[in-house]
Amino acid sequence: MTEQSDKKIALVTGAGRGIGRAIAVELAKYGYHVIINYRNNQTEAQKTLDSIIKQGQAAELCMFDVVDHSAANQSIGDIINKHKRIDVLVNNAGIRDDMLMVWMQKENWQNVIDTNLNGFFHVTTSVVKQMLLQRSGRIINITSTSGQIGMPGQVNYSASKAGIIGATMALAKEVAKRGITVNAIAPGFIETDMIQELDTEQIVKTIPMGRPGKACEVAALTAFLCLPEAGYITGQVIGINGGIC
Repeated sequence: MTEQSDKKIALVTGAGRGIGRAIAVELAKYGYHVIINYRNNQTEAQKTLDSIIKQGQAAELCMFDVVDHSAANQSIGDIINKHKRIDVLVNNAGIRDDMLMVWMQKENWQNVIDTNLNGFFHVTTSVVKQMLLQRSGRIINITSTSGQIGMPGQVNYSASKAGIIGATMALAKEVAKRGITVNAIAPGFIETDMIQELDTEQIVKTIPMGRPGKACEVAALTAFLCLPEAGYITGQVIGINGGIC
């Protein structure tokens, strides 16, 4: 993919599928050159890239595991060296490992915390330094309704997503004077691979709107938060959950 130095740059972690893919494709429609981060599934990441190219926009693949601080730092440094800036960061990479806490082992806890919460730290620390130099930027963290109200069987996941909510609010205050906004989006049950093994019929009964959400709906909200018109919105957690509260 040829370098697009005249375009704004958006880095989306975990963009190989699901919500991350939808966000990457949507941001490309708004003219961003999208950096598609993925951990190891290049086949799925390539599908995201193909979707963006098919609509006449620009993107590139960037493989690194957000759990690996050194790899994340090196990859983000390479992006900045090439494109000279990062205008949007979407922290979307995340995993679930659901079970009741009474059965939870250390590794079940640690793997989720490492990916969802430590991964946020590993990526954001490198990106925010560049945004501070630019005196501009948008950071959007994909959290979860689970991080707001808790879900049985998701103590590890809920803890990681609640941590991101707290970090969002604190970081927003730290960087606001440099023209950087930091917000969180908290999806409820969204039709993606992550909920395929769940009992969707029972889940729908708990949703006031009577249906799961769509990844494109989360992507549309993400794109809005990147617009100039959203420049006064920071430190917020915006739910997109069909009315669950």
